[in-house]
Order: sequence, then structure tokens, then C-alpha cells
Amino acid sequence: MRLLIVGTLKGQLTAATKIAMDNGASVTHAVDIDQAMNVLRNGKGSDLLLVDVNLDIRDMVMRLEAEHIHVPIVACGITNDARAAVAAIHAGAKEYIPLPPDHELIAAVLAAVANDSRDLIYRDESMARVIKMAQQIAGSDASVMITGESGTGKEVLARYVHTRSNRAKKPFISVNCAAIPEHLLESELFGHEKGAFTGAIARRIGKFEEASGGTLLLDEISEMDVRLQSKLLRAIQERVIDRVGGTKPVPVDIRILATSNRNLADAVREGTFREDLLFRLNVINLKIPALRERPADILELAQHFAKKYADANGVPVRPISAEARKLLTANRWQGNVRELENTMHRSVLMADGDEIGPEAILTPDGDRLDTAKTPAAVAHATLAAEQVTRALVGRTVADVERDLILETLKHCLGNRTHAANILGISIRTLRNKLNEYADGGLPITPAGAGTPDYRNMAAM
Repeated sequence: MRLLIVGTLKGQLTAATKIAMDNGASVTHAVDIDQAMNVLRNGKGSDLLLVDVNLDIRDMVMRLEAEHIHVPIVACGITNDARAAVAAIHAGAKEYIPLPPDHELIAAVLAAVANDSRDLIYRDESMARVIKMAQQIAGSDASVMITGESGTGKEVLARYVHTRSNRAKKPFISVNCAAIPEHLLESELFGHEKGAFTGAIARRIGKFEEASGGTLLLDEISEMDVRLQSKLLRAIQERVIDRVGGTKPVPVDIRILATSNRNLADAVREGTFREDLLFRLNVINLKIPALRERPADILELAQHFAKKYADANGVPVRPISAEARKLLTANRWQGNVRELENTMHRSVLMADGDEIGPEAILTPDGDRLDTAKTPAAVAHATLAAEQVTRALVGRTVADVERDLILETLKHCLGNRTHAANILGISIRTLRNKLNEYADGGLPITPAGAGTPDYRNMAAM
């Protein structure tokens, strides 16, 4: 956890620094906003800004936004300065802490920002095997690919690997490749020089340099544009990067971890992910099983979240009733641990009595989880899938794939783009398949055969 304190904090600077350091934070000071911006640009980085409320917080927020620097701000000021506190929140501060600083309050804010509450909780044997492998490889510098469905805890496992590595005392920097616009991601990763593009008002150190000595997590790397992947490959192979607009390479010393909820082998076949990059990243693969595949973890996690959110909301810690436990273990948890956590948060708030019963286990819409009705469309799709599955017995995968592609193209009246979108494949993959079928003498619905019938397409 890296904390940047901006301003003098009305003479409370020393006390605030000591509290933060006692809670495991590394602390840097800046006397004003200009110095703080230089610290952030120059790669020292910060996970949280603790800013004197008497400084121009709105100006700081605007300057951070202009330079695409994403870091939360917490304002600090004397206890009776309510008007300044409200103004700071309106200006963009996430929270206000009164001075003199309170140990528990600062500790809670630091923990929330650092996500220290995202503990690695497991009991199931399938998850234990993954953790054992993570422990075995943590001390190396090998690149690691962490895969699994959305919500299984890939970033949590990445942090676990980092904290048990030889780089544990150095930065852990995470970049969500899916959340940053394509045209900004290169600058975010590699940094830029002043004047490299419109808005580059000063040199900016990227995440590769910011993570130097530590670990860089490339979260959801499958969403990275293929053109940027070549530059990433060079950085991983040669341990040097080029800032946007730079004239000389910059050496970096980092360990690369990456996550994906997609099958990257499929992405390679579709031409959206470089095979050589996959080989470089996938030295070790940690595949996290879906929550429904690790039933022993469901109740362990449910009890953990029940206590966590009872403490957070100031309500009694209630045990989970036997009936509610059956309900939890029977659910499919398509959203995995994230869905279970949200469900238990609701149950803590809705429970009435000495236990958390099934009546408190609700969907986001407020329906009981055990009585939530399956939408008609979902039921229809399930029935259709079962019928199709029975029809597939005895056929080869290639035959099934061919019929699906040709039938989809027929429904789209030859429109290749629409067909590729429905099939979830690239237009290049579709064209290659169609050429293969045509070479085999099969009739192919010609392009421009008319206007697609979207009603039929929706019913497929």
C-alpha cells in the first residue's frame, strides 16, 4: 500500500504518517499539488492520496484526469471544518478524515483502498491444488497466466503469488486492460514523453517502470489490441520498454502476471491474440475452478462473508441455518465468488432472527434464491439445448461445427459480419471456414441474399 500525503495537514503530518506506516503503508510526502503531480508522473506512484483540505482539491482532480492518472483522494482537515469537508467531497474526494487523525479510521480507509479484506479463503481440494502450485512457483520470476471464469478470484490469487515472492516488499501494480481505452493503454503501460501527443503536458512514467523491482499484473489481457501485443512481447522478452514519443529504450525489472477469463488458445486461432505472446506469458498456468466445481468452498466463503459484512454494518454475526446452507450449496453461482459475496452481503442486511435463513438469501431483484423463477426465454433455450444435445450424439465435432456455421449464415441471408457476430468468431475465421466448405463442394449462401430476418436469428 503506497500513500502520498499532500500538504502539511495542519501540523498533524507526523501523526498521520506514523499511523499509516504502522498499518503497513509506505509513505511519501509532497508539500503541494505541483510536487504531488511530479511524484505521480515520475513513477513513485501511489494507491491513495491523503490531501490537506485547504489545498485546491478540485484543481488536483482535474489535473489527474487530464493526465489520465487514476488514484483516489481522501481529504483531511480540522474537525470543525464541515463546509470544507463537503466542498472536498463535491470536488471529487472519496472520503473526509477529521484531524487529529484517528488510528482506526485511517486503518479502515487504508484497508479499503488496499483491498486487504479480499482474503484467500478455501477448503475444497480442487482449490487446494491450485494454491499449492501457486506456493511452489511464487519464489521464481517465471511469468504466470491465471485463468478462470469471471468472479473466481484471479486478482486475489495474483496478489497471493506476489506476497510470497522475493519481490513482496516491492510494488504490486495492476492494470485492467479491458477498462482502459485502446488509445490510452500504450501510454498507461509504457509511459510517454512531454509532447508525445495532445495532452501530454509532461513526461509520465508508465506502469512498467512504476512496477520496477516488483510485480506487474495485466488483468484481462485477452482484451488488449493485437497491435499493442507486439510491443508488450518485446518488453517481456528483452526487459526494456519504449515510452510513447521516447528516443531510447528504458530497462525494467519486473515479474509479469496476467489473467484472462477467455480461452486464449481460441483467441490465437481467431487471430486476436499472438501465439508467441501466449507462450511467453503462459510459462505457468494457474487455472481457478468455478465455484460450483469446488462445493466445499461455498459454505466456507459464505460464513466468511457473513461475518465480514456483519462487522462492516454493525449488526450481530448470525450463523447460517441448515436450510440456508443447503440452498447455498445447491445454487450454480454463475458469477462465482463475486456473486456469492454480494448475495451474503444482502443476506446479512435482510436476515431477521437468530440465524440467516433461506428467506434472507435473495437475488438482486429481491426474490428468494430458491423460488426465483426462470425467465421463459431461458427455459426455452434450456429445452432447445437439451434437444440439440440429444441430436448431436454420434456426430463429429467438425460436422456439428460445419452445420452450425452454414445454418447461421443461411439465417443471416449471407451476411458474413452478422453471422460471425452470432457465432462469436472473427470474420477471418468465418471466411476461412466457408472457403474450406466451398472447396469441399458444399453450397454456401451468397452475400447480399437479402435482409436478414432478425426475428428468426433471435429465436436460434
